[in-house]
Amino acid sequence: MYRSEQGSRYLYMEVYEHYRGLILSEVLKSGDRMPSLRKASAELSRSRTTVESAYFQLAADGYIVARSRSGYYVTDIASARKSKDVSGREMPHGRENAHGSKPRYDFASSGVDRESFRFDLWQRYIKSALRQDERLLSYGEPQGEADFREALSAYVRDRRNILCSPDQIVVGAGVQTLLHLLCPLLKERHTVSFPTSSFVHGAAVFCDHGFDVHYRDKDADIIYVSPAHMNRLGDIMPVKRRMELIRYASSTGSVIIEDDYENEFVYLQKPTPSLYGLSREDNVVYIGSFSRLLLPSIRISFMILPFPLLEEYQKTAANYNQTASKAEQIALAQFIRDGHLTAQIRRLRRLYAAKQQHLSETAVQIFGSGCRVRNAPSGTMVTVSVPCKKGSGEIVPEDIVKRAIDAGLRILPPECLDGMLKFTLSCSSIPEEDFMPALLLLKEASE
Repeated sequence: MYRSEQGSRYLYMEVYEHYRGLILSEVLKSGDRMPSLRKASAELSRSRTTVESAYFQLAADGYIVARSRSGYYVTDIASARKSKDVSGREMPHGRENAHGSKPRYDFASSGVDRESFRFDLWQRYIKSALRQDERLLSYGEPQGEADFREALSAYVRDRRNILCSPDQIVVGAGVQTLLHLLCPLLKERHTVSFPTSSFVHGAAVFCDHGFDVHYRDKDADIIYVSPAHMNRLGDIMPVKRRMELIRYASSTGSVIIEDDYENEFVYLQKPTPSLYGLSREDNVVYIGSFSRLLLPSIRISFMILPFPLLEEYQKTAANYNQTASKAEQIALAQFIRDGHLTAQIRRLRRLYAAKQQHLSETAVQIFGSGCRVRNAPSGTMVTVSVPCKKGSGEIVPEDIVKRAIDAGLRILPPECLDGMLKFTLSCSSIPEEDFMPALLLLKEASE
């Protein structure tokens, strides 16, 4: 990857910002044809790959659109923004506020940093997959492509000390899809427990299948846990607690669903062993996903079934279609085998650890010495606690969120504990250069 002379942005982002400015100022108008890759490369003294990456990002953000065998053309995004946003304030993509405009800064996003992913590299693997014409003429295997499951089996063995056969792996487009496959296999059970009420999507699936959903209930028939990211603060379940949970589930006959969310983003300690790897019983279902490692739009997740549940699944597997993209499975299988996923994990750890530290330092600079900061031991969260200027009974978190949204800042609802107002901020998708202005808005909204 290449950086600009200032070292703060990648070169393709310079090209992106250049054309984005021309489009928003309507120097390049709706319907205008963008310069060819070769021409733009020559004009800006950038490589063709750099320009192509910028064009892909402009297309993804809605500024341009590709037309087959014709090139790229400017959309009507500039005129649409003028008509929708009477204030003239430019708002990048994100959730809209009460006035219909979108937040300028987002500390609540679970997206990924634009600089975290090598689009050019992934494009090569996708193009290679698309050249397998004969293979793409048929539907995908219900359980997932065989070569992809083989790559996953090797990956979890090396990264998570999980020994499993490729036949135990089931692939799907997202964790919710996998839970819809899993619930019928657990139909003899009636209750499921989640760590907190924030596990909205998982709880919704179990509700749809008639399960009684509880929270922090160790006596439930099914215990859903996310050991590497137990709560939004990014706390990690210690090994001792993992062993206690395994022993307890074994003694009660409970099934554990281990959602290994953000295990790859553990900074302050070595990754702890998975529950699946620690257990000697056939009562743990392991679930992994690539949305945080690659892109949220690459909807590929997988689960590893213990043998009793695998036997039940295989009885009805042919009744279900594969939901994950066949081409993306083929591409990701080779991507993993070539070692790029391991390199991607190293890149993300460096990036997000540095962003956490930068956000912490900027928070202290904005809020002063009375501010307390805590970097989550895993994930991309930073907790910023500032002294309450009002009594705890006078603070309404929803009012702070509303003031922040009205100012162009999206945040999670804060907590007021022990005279401190605690904000949990995600640094995953917000650029580092936006930390200072975003935190200034947060300070104003909290006063």
